[in-house]
Amino acid sequence: MATTVAEIRKRLQEADEREFAVLERSLVADARKGVRAALETARRRLDAERAERERLAGLYELEERLMVERGAQVAAGLDEVGRGPVAGPLTVGAVVLPREPRIAGLNDSKQVSPAERERIAAEVKRVALAWTVRFVEPREIDERGMAACLRSAFSDAVADLEQAGVRPDLLLLDGNPLHFDEREESLVHGDARCASIAAASIVAKVERDALMVRLDARYPGYGFASNKGYGSAEHIDAIKRLGLCPAHRESFCTAFTQPTLF
Repeated sequence: MATTVAEIRKRLQEADEREFAVLERSLVADARKGVRAALETARRRLDAERAERERLAGLYELEERLMVERGAQVAAGLDEVGRGPVAGPLTVGAVVLPREPRIAGLNDSKQVSPAERERIAAEVKRVALAWTVRFVEPREIDERGMAACLRSAFSDAVADLEQAGVRPDLLLLDGNPLHFDEREESLVHGDARCASIAAASIVAKVERDALMVRLDARYPGYGFASNKGYGSAEHIDAIKRLGLCPAHRESFCTAFTQPTLF
């Protein structure tokens, strides 16, 4: 048994739940402040790890339950990113995940750091039975409108999965129904509740962010690499100074490109 506080702290940092229980019993009479603090830190870490395991299990269990209820054999998760920016494409991701392995950290892309999104996206692509990302360019958004673009992009993404040899019989969407396919099932906050929707959200976000970095190099001055096309104050100021570029959605920019009366 370790005797110094440093040795005890190291063992607690590396302990799993079973090892922690043994250590906790053996240290019940140790009144040293460093030991008590190390025990509390280890307890919080293990509580957080347990909560994360339960959250992740919930993502997969909801999807499995929906498949049973709908009599489905293959479910695809779909999600979009980039609906609100004034520049860059609308991006739709579609993913079919296996039941195993489960992807650690999988979550709504907005809840995950950029570095973690990169790791998770790479893992999704590695384990997915099929995945795809579809881009809708700004000019098409201007010409057809967002609703029509969303429906066609989702349809095209499903077609990509089927072209890859995976035909889903359940399509899980985040948010409101799109009515683009009779197989669809919409889930409020689905990107935080359902594994394949979360995976689609992350893959779409990573692919779109990488494209915005490339557009920043092609059209410098607008800050696309940092603002990702959203209408930040600095981005709007750049539009007023430089005008619009081909990456902009003209129909989204009228409020700050038209001259005022005064």
